[in-house]
Order: sequence, then C-alpha cells, then structure tokens
Amino acid sequence: MLSNLSIENIAVAKRIDVPLCGGFTVITGKTGAGKSVLISSLLLLCGAKNGREMLRTGEERAQVSAIFSCSPAEGQKLTELGAPPDENGEIELSRVIASDGRSTAKINRRTVPLSVLKDAAGVLLSIQTQNERSDFADKSNYVSLLDSFADDAEEREAYGKLYASLTELNGKIAAHRKAMRERDMMLDILRYQKKEIDAAKLSADDEEDRLIRLRNKLRSLEKVTKYSSLVIKALAESEKGATASYLIERAENALGQLSGVLEGADELSARLAECRYEIIDVAERVRDALDPGEIGDPAEKLTQIEARLSLLEKLERKYGATIPEIKAKRAEIAEKIAALEDGDFRLAKLEEERDALVSQASEAAAKLREKRTQAAQRLSREILESLRFLDMPKVRFRIAVTPLKEKGADVFRSDGADDVDFLISVNAGEDLASLGKVSSGGELSRITLAVKTAFAGKNDSGTLIFDEIDTGVSGSTSERIGILLKRLSENAQVIAVTHSPQIASIAARHLLIEKNEDAQGGRTESAVREITGDERTAEIARIIGGISVTEKQTAAASEMLRRNGTS
Repeated sequence: MLSNLSIENIAVAKRIDVPLCGGFTVITGKTGAGKSVLISSLLLLCGAKNGREMLRTGEERAQVSAIFSCSPAEGQKLTELGAPPDENGEIELSRVIASDGRSTAKINRRTVPLSVLKDAAGVLLSIQTQNERSDFADKSNYVSLLDSFADDAEEREAYGKLYASLTELNGKIAAHRKAMRERDMMLDILRYQKKEIDAAKLSADDEEDRLIRLRNKLRSLEKVTKYSSLVIKALAESEKGATASYLIERAENALGQLSGVLEGADELSARLAECRYEIIDVAERVRDALDPGEIGDPAEKLTQIEARLSLLEKLERKYGATIPEIKAKRAEIAEKIAALEDGDFRLAKLEEERDALVSQASEAAAKLREKRTQAAQRLSREILESLRFLDMPKVRFRIAVTPLKEKGADVFRSDGADDVDFLISVNAGEDLASLGKVSSGGELSRITLAVKTAFAGKNDSGTLIFDEIDTGVSGSTSERIGILLKRLSENAQVIAVTHSPQIASIAARHLLIEKNEDAQGGRTESAVREITGDERTAEIARIIGGISVTEKQTAAASEMLRRNGTS
C-alpha cells in the first residue's frame, strides 16, 4: 500500500505531501490544478524518462518520494530484486531530477540503478493512464497473467525442469554435430595434444615444486658444500683435532668413572649421551644432503632439471596452470577423442535420449495446457461479466490457449508450449481480435478495469492507480466503473483521478487538489487535502455543474453521497 507521496518542485507543485490509506480514494480538482502532476510524479518512480521539462521554473532540482507498506509477497519479490523492505515492512522509493538532466534513483535512501527502481515500482504499483498502453494490451504478458490466475505452479515447475534438461541436451547435440563436421581435423589436433602430454610422462603432482627446490640447491651447491663440510667436521668427522661428538664422548666416559663417587654422575652421563646422539644425527642429515648418489654430476643434473622444468612450463602454457590441471585436460582430450571416434553412435544415443525427453516434455506441457484451459474458461466468464456490467452489452471476450506447433511437432518455450491470446470483439458483427489491437482509450480503460477486477487478489500490485478512467463514457457507465473500483479496493489500494461525480461519490476517501497563490512570492502552488462533509458535497456539485453550481446540483451531489453511504 502507498502510505505517503511527497512531491517537490515539479510543475506547479512547490511541496506536496499526500498521506494515503487503503481502500478506494479519489482525487479531483479543477483543470490545471495539478492532478497530472501526481500521475507524472508516480510515473517518474516507475522509470519514466527524465522529467527535466517538468522542473518548476527557477529550481535546480525536483524530487519524488513514495513510502509503501509491503505485503509478505511483495517483500519477497523486492528482496529477490535486491531491494528488501526495512524491519517494519516499509520501503521508500525516490527519484531526484536535476536541472542539468541528471537523474538519481534511491531505494530506502540507497542509490540504485534506475532499472532497479523501475522493477521495484512494478512490484508495488500499477498505473493506468489514457496515454499509456495497459499491460493487458501486450500479448507477451498473457501467459504469465493466465498462470497467475490458474494456480498451476506445480505443473509449471514439472515442465520447467524438463525444458531445462531438453535445452541442455539440445546444446550437447548441436555441439556434437558441429564437432563431427570438423571431426578429422579435430581428431588430428586432439591426438597430437594427447601425445604431447603423454610424452612428458607426468607423475607426481608436486614434481615441479621438487625440481625447483633441487635446482635452487644445485645452484648453491658450492656454498652448501663448504658450510655443510664445516658442520660435519665440527660435529662428527675430522682428521685434524677433536670433534664435538668425540669431546662429549670423553666427558661422558669420565662421568662414568665418577659413578658412585659424584652424586648424579650417572644422570649427567646419560644427558651427555643424548646430546652426542643429537649432534651425530645432525651431522648425518647434513651429510645425506650432500650424498653424491642423489646428485651425481651437479652440472649435468642442473641441465636435466632445467630441461624438465622448461617442458612443464610449455605444457602449462598450453593445457593448464598446474600438473593436476594438465592431467585433467588430458582426460578431457581423451574423452573428446573417444566421442569423435565413436561419434555416430554417440549422436544416435543423444538423439534417442532427446526423443524420450521430448515425449516427457510434451506430456508435461499438455498437463499445463489443461490447467490453463480450465482457468481461461473461468477467467473469460469473469471478465465478460464485468465488461457487460460496464455498459458493453455486445462485447465478446475469450482467452484462447492454443498448442504451439511447427510441422506437426510441439514447439517448446521456457513458459510452456502454448500460445495464449486475449481475444475481444467490442461491437456486434466484428470478429474476435487480440486485445492489443483495441484502440479506443475508453474501451481499453474499461477492459483493463474488468481484467484487474478478475485478477484481484491474484497477481496485481498492492496499489492500483487509474487516471481519468471515466473519459469518454456516460454518467451511468461512470457509476458502474465506480462500483467496480470499489469492489477492486477490497483486495487492493485503489486511487482514481477522476472528473466523474458518480465515481467521486462512491469512493471512501476524497482528496482535493487545488491551486493557491503564495502570499510572499506571489507564485502559484498546488496543494492536496482531504475533504469531507459539505466540502465534499460542494466539490461533487462543482463537477456536476461546472462554473455555476445550482441548488439542484448540490442536492444531487448530496443524494449521490447519501445513496453510496459516503456522505
């Protein structure tokens, strides 16, 4: 529900704040008072083109803000768009228009792309104007509209899964056929790639890391040899002088001689023995690092390592960043070779699998079509009943659900295998034609109202706005439009800008927009306020009578309000 609308510096509106509530609200006012400003401002929130020409003279910026209270369903849709309501279930949409033509869109005071603002407004708000084509006049919307009425989510989900599988399989078949057309050339390339990888005889996944460490070791071999020898000679092996292990062994033996004489001598001797073993282990590990059996001729070994690393680098440039990735690429190449070598058989198997999926998809599409057809019959009756109530006695209306076929076979689309059209004949003797071809604004407005009434509580936005829906119709038809608008407001917030006294008298709430002259600046400004009682009677009488209002017209206005229970 739209709870508040704020307009600043748009046309004659210096600053307008319009508090709104649920149910049925009408907005009236004299010509030029600013009713169109309200609609134009809301259209800006719905993504209308930059309204720089609407900027109030002398101002640098204009702004429109609207606060909505969201239903759980609306909140979920908005969250999916990346624009969730706040913790109170409210969301604020706003748009700023600058004099240089720049436009800024915001949701809950956070800047968003205009497309996101437009999508969010589409969830919350539906506007029908005389100059805008209704969504119901666009045939591309008919399938989703019918689905929302049909409650066929289970059938659509079942069909959707099969359609996704069928689409994926068709992609595989197309790719396989293309590959087969280039099979011989591709086989030569793939076999060469497989042979090149196999020739490298890749083994351990960490081979490259080990080779790099060994290369670094060989490059520093002279330094390693010099200092490693010093370590070994100092610790365990020396032709000149005593080593650390020898001296510790002597001290250990000496302490052994003091056993029983010096308290703790045996413990100290054992500790020295442990130190000697540690020193010998360190010396052996350093000596193992210099084992010539591992390295051999260092220069020759380094040449071999560089050649191997160069080969691995070449393979990585072509097939993957690491040895595991190269192996994975090799497996992929082998699979492609097998597929190409056995291409005809594989293609036949894929086509056989597709035929089975087509059969399942056709069955699922038929179940979905059955649900749609049943819903179309119910929906057609409801819309037709509303249209005849709206003084269109000769109208015929039917929702046609037709299987999509091509050369006798089902044509599958993401939303099913059906063509859905809303067909109408407004005048007697005319053939049924697609609703999108209806050209009369008055007729299209009434048709839109009839369709929205049928969809009430199903899929429509929480706020429905009608701009001069009464244009071009008689007083009795206006009254009928008002009755349907009131009925529609039982399931949605309905706001109607109108020139019809009949519609104005039926609404639960009446807002008046009027122009006033600013006492200080002398400029004209629009203002909106709620009217009740005698003021409301006077306004409806003005709509009836025009410039001069008679007592009879005032009495007629009072009678309308009394009869509708809105006085």
